[in-house]
Amino acid sequence: MDFKYDIIVVGAGHAGCEAAAAAANMGSKTLLITMDMGKIAQMSCNPAVGGIAKGQIVREIDALGGYMGIVTDKTSIQFRMLNRSKGPAMWSPRAQSDRNRYSEYWRGILENLPNLYIWQDMVRELIVKEGRVCGVKTFMDVEFAAKSVVLTNGTFLNGLLHIGKTKLRGGRISEPTATGLTEQLINFGFRADRMKTGTPVRIDGRTVHFEEMGEQPGEHDFHKFSYLDHTAHNLKQLSCWTTYTNEACHDILREGLPDSPLYNGQIESIGPRYCPSIETKIVTFADKTAHQLFLEPEGETTQEYYLNGFSSSLPLQAQLRALQQIPAFRDVHIYRPGYAIEYDFFDPTQLHHTLETKLVGNLFFAGQINGTTGYEEAGGQGLIAGINAHQSCHGGTPFILGRDEAYIGVLIDDLVTKGVDEPYRMFTSRAEYRILLRQDDADMRLTEKGYNLGLAQKDRYDLLTEKKAFRDAIISFAENYSIKAQYINEGLEKIGTTPLSHGCKLKDLILRPQLTLQNLSELVPALKVELEKVPASRKEEIIEAAEILIKYSGYIKREQIIADKINRLENIRIKDKFNYNNIQSLSTEARQKLTKIDPETIAQASRIPGISPSDINILLVLLGR
Repeated sequence: MDFKYDIIVVGAGHAGCEAAAAAANMGSKTLLITMDMGKIAQMSCNPAVGGIAKGQIVREIDALGGYMGIVTDKTSIQFRMLNRSKGPAMWSPRAQSDRNRYSEYWRGILENLPNLYIWQDMVRELIVKEGRVCGVKTFMDVEFAAKSVVLTNGTFLNGLLHIGKTKLRGGRISEPTATGLTEQLINFGFRADRMKTGTPVRIDGRTVHFEEMGEQPGEHDFHKFSYLDHTAHNLKQLSCWTTYTNEACHDILREGLPDSPLYNGQIESIGPRYCPSIETKIVTFADKTAHQLFLEPEGETTQEYYLNGFSSSLPLQAQLRALQQIPAFRDVHIYRPGYAIEYDFFDPTQLHHTLETKLVGNLFFAGQINGTTGYEEAGGQGLIAGINAHQSCHGGTPFILGRDEAYIGVLIDDLVTKGVDEPYRMFTSRAEYRILLRQDDADMRLTEKGYNLGLAQKDRYDLLTEKKAFRDAIISFAENYSIKAQYINEGLEKIGTTPLSHGCKLKDLILRPQLTLQNLSELVPALKVELEKVPASRKEEIIEAAEILIKYSGYIKREQIIADKINRLENIRIKDKFNYNNIQSLSTEARQKLTKIDPETIAQASRIPGISPSDINILLVLLGR
């Protein structure tokens, strides 16, 4: 066994797995340290991947050559495309996974990657010399040397669990907390704080009255997460279920509030607004008589269910009695109660866009240590940290994604530019270029980048090239093929759309909301022949990609023009060019914020909260001088 590595990744959650896999696949000798090899890529909260904006991140991870999409497809027990009633910029894939198989599949990948080694232990100290990290010390008193270290500690840094007035030290239920690192990093000058998140009860499905719940089945079309040409959804597909709380349930929850850590002062750390506990809901929305709950299966064969929407840190008896007021749960047995967890995180404005820390060289942070929440946000950061740790070790160019290139780019720019005042979760509203960052075209945006890095493999790049060729051929055909009214009007009327008064190009018909390439192919034999040229295994995916570009081309072009204008400011570099404290024409807040963040470019400076357009104009004038 060797004790010297290029890269050490601390923690094997979703960030750590992607970081370690990326570094190893790019050629770095990598060590992944985890406290429990049986909990690799553990789904600590709900057993689901994706969702609004999060699904886009997973497709981006996949397009670059990461694994989250592949593992999700191989272990999914339900798949849905959310937001279908809206435009494709809002479509977001989401899957329920078999929790245990998800972890097992990830472990199988990691254990069989060349260049990747695993060590079961806990890191208690970084080895830092002359301002650069050069290894770690573990609780077994083992020292490992490395050129770069990636910390992905999740909720384990001084983790503290709350169930009513009961406090338990741990990073997850029944798992130990990690100590030592926070205190050492603070001594190096890092700013740390505490955050809180929560998780609901786990329910025995044998004690649920499903007949009194609404069924929410999955979808069975061609959609999946990974762009690779593999079969998805091999496991038995299961439904989720919906029900509602009621006033009797709320009354019991209110009785328990004096014993709630959230309301008796026991917890003072920052919690999420967008995913509140059930006790927060009944206080904040006191006029609501019911809140929707989602019962989600944890696996193909297990009876364990996750009650989404009922996150709580109330005492066990309060949680159980409140649930029993809901008809579907009147006989409920729970495997374990919901709980809240507090943990340490570090102000992400202390990071570069590569996720390397500003205070210690070759040290990278990814995941909840940066104040984020969610498997997808963690995986995206882990991938970028792993890539840049490798580049740092081997003299490569830093890899940074722009806000117009990926949701991952938006995520990281938000973190390092704005910081966090609550657990950060990705929303489509955070991205100003949503039409450019669709889930359907993440491969077109990012796979070539991943291939050039040596991360995405040739088979993935070849699939992209093939898809692009067939997609563009369909678009070219639609732009050039002429339609005559007399040959198609009868078919148009049957579909329910206005007949033509004169001939037009096929593309003009596709712009109509009632018409698609598929239903038009039944009216236009030449189009049908063109579509039949597409490989059968990818036909629906490629046709959808072509149709989206045709139908939304005007919006896409307009947004691209805006992005190009903003990118001119991204090219104006200002790092190390100013002593902001000496620029008296800037506002006091601007001087303080610019000094703290030390932005790389004018565009980044413009996104810092508190920086006004007049402050930006002053910097531009000074640059002109």
